[in-house]
Amino acid sequence: MPSSSAPIRSRGDSTVTLEAHVEQQRAAHPRATDTFSWIIGALSICAKVIAARVRRARLEDAHGGTRASEAGSGSGADGSTGADEPRQLLDVMANEVLLRTIGDRDGVALIASQCNEEPVLLRTRAGEHSYCVLFDPLDGISNLEVCGGIGTIFSILRHDGLLRPEDSLLQSGAQQVAAGYVLYGSSTVFVLTIGAGVVMFVLDPASGAFVRVLQTLRIPATGKSYSVNEANRRGFPAGFQRYLDWAQAHGYSSRYVGSLVGDVHRILLKGGVFLYPPTTRAPHGKLRLLYEANPMAMVVEQAGGRAFAAVGEPILQLVPDSLQQRTPAILGSPAEVEQVLRHLQ
Repeated sequence: MPSSSAPIRSRGDSTVTLEAHVEQQRAAHPRATDTFSWIIGALSICAKVIAARVRRARLEDAHGGTRASEAGSGSGADGSTGADEPRQLLDVMANEVLLRTIGDRDGVALIASQCNEEPVLLRTRAGEHSYCVLFDPLDGISNLEVCGGIGTIFSILRHDGLLRPEDSLLQSGAQQVAAGYVLYGSSTVFVLTIGAGVVMFVLDPASGAFVRVLQTLRIPATGKSYSVNEANRRGFPAGFQRYLDWAQAHGYSSRYVGSLVGDVHRILLKGGVFLYPPTTRAPHGKLRLLYEANPMAMVVEQAGGRAFAAVGEPILQLVPDSLQQRTPAILGSPAEVEQVLRHLQ
């Protein structure tokens, strides 16, 4: 028998699926339409398809690369992308699944993938309930070969009907309607925010449905751990190096998974701070603002955390000037982010 002092952990509400949760939210907003629900439904389908392929990647020999793509490549463990890099077969598959499935939804006017240099204009008529969907198909894909966590990141914006497709996508992160990610690990986790808190779902293999397990995900206010690729430390600005010296002197632990989704997911649940500093080789940072930093920053802030590019630069306030704009990132528990910013000043 468990001790009477043991914490009681929620087992989730097995009656509430992702689709039911979105429908509940739609019912609470009389002006809402089915369009947004259809987009979330498409993302759910994509997550299930990609999760199934990830589980079979070794059996189907899908770990290898394909030819370098003229449209760019998926992100590796360091978040890097580039047209001269070979793309993983599974990355190509995930990108095609997302483009095809989300593109079939009538309410999607524009779709943009980190793997492609240009967005795809699907529908020229912009209505009140027309959306743009951006995504990183497989973040941290170099973890796949060692059975590490990888993920899909997505961002949803309202389509403003500008003539050039890319102009409609160049909105600040504060304009996001929704954002989230899917983590493919020991279980498949779907984390979603629609601007009113963060909800977590887990894929139930028996029913094939994403089941709600946390209705209000809140990041711990503190957490004595940091997540950063310290192999690049010599190239970090002095402020980040001062912070690392301070953290190590105060008993902080280093926890680095090597994928943005995996690292941020752990921090959301356990607390701490994720760092992706600028370096001498990448002075503007390496995370893609639109495809990675904005959606993850929205999730973190909606969970009660903080997200900055630098001192005085909240990520969600940055106005992008290009689809491939890069940024540094400081994400995590509010007290831990404040410690980093203090050392940067």
